[in-house]
Amino acid sequence: MSMQAANRAEMPWYRRTYRWGQTNLTEMDPVYCEMAMWKEYWRRTRVQGIIVNAGGIVAYYPSSFELQYRAEGLGEHDLLGEFVAAAREEGLAVLARMDINRATKAFYEAHPDWFVVNAEGVPSTANGRYFSCINSGYYKEYIPDVLREIITRYQPEGFTDNSWTGVSRHTICHCVSCRTKFKTDSGFELPAAADWNDPVYRKWIKWSYSCRTENWDLFNRVTQAAGGPDCLWLGMINANPVKTHSSFCDLKEVGERLPIMMCDHQSRDELNGFEQNSLNGSLLHGLAGWDAVIPESMANYIRGERSFRLGSNPAKETRLWMVEGIAGGISPWFHHIGAVHEDRRQFNNAVPVMQWHEQNDMYLYNRQPVANIGVVWSQDNTEFYGRHDANERVALPWHGITRALTRKRLPFVPVHADHIARDAGGLDVLILPDLAVMTDSQCEAVRQFVEAGGSLVFTGATATLDEWGEPRQSFPLESVTGIRHLNEIAGAVGKQPADWAYFDAHNYFRLPDEGRHPVLYGFEETNIVPFGGHIHRVEPAAGSGMKAVATYIPAFPIYPPEFSWMRVPRTDIPVLLAGEHAAGGRICYFAGDVDRSYGRTHLPDLGDLLANAVTWAANGRILLRVEGPGYLDCKLYRQEGTYILHLVNLSGANQSPGYVEEYLPVGPITVYVRTDDLTPAQARLLVSGKELQPEVKGGWTSIRIESVTDHECIVLQ
Repeated sequence: MSMQAANRAEMPWYRRTYRWGQTNLTEMDPVYCEMAMWKEYWRRTRVQGIIVNAGGIVAYYPSSFELQYRAEGLGEHDLLGEFVAAAREEGLAVLARMDINRATKAFYEAHPDWFVVNAEGVPSTANGRYFSCINSGYYKEYIPDVLREIITRYQPEGFTDNSWTGVSRHTICHCVSCRTKFKTDSGFELPAAADWNDPVYRKWIKWSYSCRTENWDLFNRVTQAAGGPDCLWLGMINANPVKTHSSFCDLKEVGERLPIMMCDHQSRDELNGFEQNSLNGSLLHGLAGWDAVIPESMANYIRGERSFRLGSNPAKETRLWMVEGIAGGISPWFHHIGAVHEDRRQFNNAVPVMQWHEQNDMYLYNRQPVANIGVVWSQDNTEFYGRHDANERVALPWHGITRALTRKRLPFVPVHADHIARDAGGLDVLILPDLAVMTDSQCEAVRQFVEAGGSLVFTGATATLDEWGEPRQSFPLESVTGIRHLNEIAGAVGKQPADWAYFDAHNYFRLPDEGRHPVLYGFEETNIVPFGGHIHRVEPAAGSGMKAVATYIPAFPIYPPEFSWMRVPRTDIPVLLAGEHAAGGRICYFAGDVDRSYGRTHLPDLGDLLANAVTWAANGRILLRVEGPGYLDCKLYRQEGTYILHLVNLSGANQSPGYVEEYLPVGPITVYVRTDDLTPAQARLLVSGKELQPEVKGGWTSIRIESVTDHECIVLQ
């Protein structure tokens, strides 16, 4: 055994278990499951741990709790016990999967006070099951007893639960537990309905987060008391902060609690594409630390415009999602629905990636990202700015800026708004993408960052609302940005209607005739840029040095074409302002919501403007350059004496709805890595298996790669 392997063996399971597999059992699997097949599959995929159904909504073992519903085909079987025994024979860690958010009618009738009800006392149901209340005895007494029973019988390393957060934000539970607890905790009666203008409803929102975190802590006290300090209750989370808010999961609070985060984000979605998965990894590591292990459930069944639980996902679709996650620091975790399948193609999807991961995992862990650009996010902004339309207000700007950076191959890291001061020392540029809701302390951290010489790129309504989403009397960042808000909107634009000829969105940027700012690089052949968004009316503060880089052209008719001429070709309304701070940093503000507009349309001009602004703000402090064709997601890391660069080829892979049917190889690609403190003697390509001689000149190390198919991983050492 090597020294590295010996050291790993001494680590707790959650530090050394990198590859995971899950068989999400169905009720009839106790009848048909063939354990020998699964053991062989575990070996092929090189997994080190498995997730297997235990109890909650369906029990797969002979529970002593009469009200815990048993799988229809269980009979006298103990399928959980069989999986645990097989996993132990293979030397694998075991996580017991739970689903605790609903139960049978018999359970409801026995304990009606443990279940979600509306203001009239009517229980909430779906598919014949009754939703359990997170504040009731079901969560506080019954589930802890079930956890203790499973620990006593099977000694799992820990637990996962993909429905631990209970009902979504769309339901206000009025059971006696919720009424009593909310009154005790807040001093108020429960809000009658969702009303963002009601301060009690906003308090209920924050309270709802705290209730879930309280249960997280309770379950971990139970499992660690019964199973030892390393027996962890891990729930499951989704790394998309906009999607996660619907379930009241506080990602920051969860990330601060455990050294391993089980991420249930199984595939790309219509908005975010494959690049979302590398972003998942960097966002969660930013919360839990880069020494944490973050496995992610990766679907082998068909997802998309239509989902088919038993059909095999196209192999290239699965693999590209997997390699994108690995590039972001995600640990691979195959996921199948059911223990028996007639579509056996799915059992070949993950194997090559998992085997490659095992061969190269020494370069995939214990590393730090190399990125000097931070993109700020927060759950409060999703709640109290996003409110009833978080996708429009928050998801689109976030997606727009992160996609623009990815497309221009600029390494960046997500930064939680509460961590700005903590992470500022490693950053040259901070980006606030329409981060309207900010606390006073977060604004102060931004001010200190700029006054220490950092550069700032921000957009839209950033910092104009307080922590509850209420308008501020004055703009708190005016002193460091030189921007004064006039509290007006020009050309308000909403969602695109079905009619393509949307008058309100037919607006443009006007570029100056001469003396153009460097942010406008690449636009020499045009005097206008299509926009499609709305404008926050602002003006430069006196003496600030901030100047308008582009101005606004108001909307005019788009149809019929004879009417499509500019009624007001010029205004003095600034849409993009830039300047330098006395401390040495650069400031760039998009008064027009370019990030949201780009997130909606993917119009290249808008992405170029965003990337140009960040590049200018960095003022030459660029750590990576990648030249050559294709849409590449580039993630750069540092280990001691080593740089590691992932190149994931997303060319042609962003059609949605749709599936990846063919990889489109790109090349040649020339990579330049800033390596001032290291002179690499060797470049290893971990996918193609080649070794190249790097060229080191002027603090840059460069290599040329002839072609990248789906991905490449370059090790400079």
